Amino acid sequence: MQQDEVAARVRQVIDATGVSAREFARRIVIDPSKLSRSLNGTRRFTAAELARIADIGGVDVGRLIGTTAGAAGEVTAGAASTPSTVRSPSTVCSPSPSRSPSPSPEGGRPLQIVRETVRLIAERGFHAVRVADIAAACHTSTAAIHYHFPGRDELLEAAVRWCMDEDTRRRAEATAGTRHAGDELRLLIELQTPRTEQQRRQWCVWLDLWAEAARSTTVGRLHVEYYRQWRGTVADVIRRGVGQGVFRPVDADGAALALTALIDGLASQVLATEPGLPGTGAPAMHDALIAHVDACLTAPVSG
Repeated sequence: MQQDEVAARVRQVIDATGVSAREFARRIVIDPSKLSRSLNGTRRFTAAELARIADIGGVDVGRLIGTTAGAAGEVTAGAASTPSTVRSPSTVCSPSPSRSPSPSPEGGRPLQIVRETVRLIAERGFHAVRVADIAAACHTSTAAIHYHFPGRDELLEAAVRWCMDEDTRRRAEATAGTRHAGDELRLLIELQTPRTEQQRRQWCVWLDLWAEAARSTTVGRLHVEYYRQWRGTVADVIRRGVGQGVFRPVDADGAALALTALIDGLASQVLATEPGLPGTGAPAMHDALIAHVDACLTAPVSG
């Protein structure tokens, strides 16, 4: 019953934000299926998840777990087992009386933490990033970081998921309204070519996460999930192109596997070599990918 009551309060917070459960899961940086199971009562919210929900929803954690006035005694078993971790941010890190509180960061503190973590990973590599570095970048304390993400593994998982969501969002925005499969595939290739500083930073993060995926079951699972979605997107475009007569009648799944592997390999070479060397930069990568599409996929012009 207590677990159901917490889930009901979380539902109220989600409804008040006016976004879907999937979008809310993105904002608190957890797997949407975890949020769904917790709302349905088959999984307990963790203390850190409740902290992030409270932050994004603009409510006190006590309201969610039932310790505020008017809801006394209502608390989940999971939260009750770790009372010291379910405290309001002001308890974790109270501002000095002589200083006014800093304004809430865009998207809330959890997303700020994740964004800064991703930026620092791109610059230094995951294992060179300390929690103290993330706290400094967020202008907060290490205790406040641990309040939202108790351990490095949870923080890494959130960073991977955020990168996945951002990559998916950018692809969807860039290809919205594009009906010609050939044009859409070229747009996807352009998005994956590390021309800009942002694209290079994103690829640096992915390279670091690939290495971590070989050692971490959680990151490895996310890695598999991301590539399943990414290859599926490319395969769907190729399949549509075959139907439009733009591409040859090929095995779409096999062609997507080959193309995405080529993208990964070329991007790794671009990032591993000194910028400006002939034949190794982003333009050369882009030309090689387009040449591959033309040679292996593009249907010959009839007549």
